[in-house]
Amino acid sequence: MSTTDTLPGQIAAKAKPDHKVNFTLMFTAMAILYAIFMAYRMYLGAYGFEAGLDSTSPEFETYWGNLLIYQLPVLFGAGIVCWIYLIATRDRNLAAITPELEFKRNFYLALWLCAYTAAVFPLGYAVEQDAVWHQTVMRDSPFSPTHVIAFYAMIPIYLFFGVGSFIYAMTRVPEFSRGISFMHVMGVVGPFLILPNVGFNEWGHAFWLTEEIFSHPLHWGFVVLGWTALALAGVLMQIVMRLKDLFPVVFKLETSK
Repeated sequence: MSTTDTLPGQIAAKAKPDHKVNFTLMFTAMAILYAIFMAYRMYLGAYGFEAGLDSTSPEFETYWGNLLIYQLPVLFGAGIVCWIYLIATRDRNLAAITPELEFKRNFYLALWLCAYTAAVFPLGYAVEQDAVWHQTVMRDSPFSPTHVIAFYAMIPIYLFFGVGSFIYAMTRVPEFSRGISFMHVMGVVGPFLILPNVGFNEWGHAFWLTEEIFSHPLHWGFVVLGWTALALAGVLMQIVMRLKDLFPVVFKLETSK
């Protein structure tokens, strides 16, 4: 068959509505994410007791002070770069996008939320480990080995995905760009506020309650703010309701070609 015979078919194939969703990026991001978490856990196992018991020692500064200093600008910097990119490349004509594209973008927003959930989930394990650490070793610094990982690594990592999902929704998904989703705000801002709550927690342990007991009022903020992540289920329902409307339109367009 000649090139001239196949060319119209190729053009028609390219013109067909494309609603297929690529999951590769999400699974790659989650694989990298859990590789980072496993590396942190192995690092804690290797140097947590060997160099992490005395915050005034040179070993502590080498293994934990330097880790804190380097990871904060890297992790927050990566988030800021991503958020600026999402804003700079925003869709400036959302009213004109096709149903197929809106269908895909709602799916991609759901994938953002999946990655965000995967990033938040290990924090629960990390903070339980942190409490056990302080019950066993006691605290002589707010920047203990478990804090360096749980608060100053895991929180910036999940903020990368949480804030990113919000910006993606506001700049690329018509249904979310028309107003602010209260559920989405709750699901992102609540876990974000865990970071300033760390300061209150450290102040309280220094001047109020020195024991590390799980039920202390100092820890109630972590629990309540952690629960706000459940609002993501509401965001998912908003996505599902829109997909329900788009589904017959998208596939009708496809079958009519």
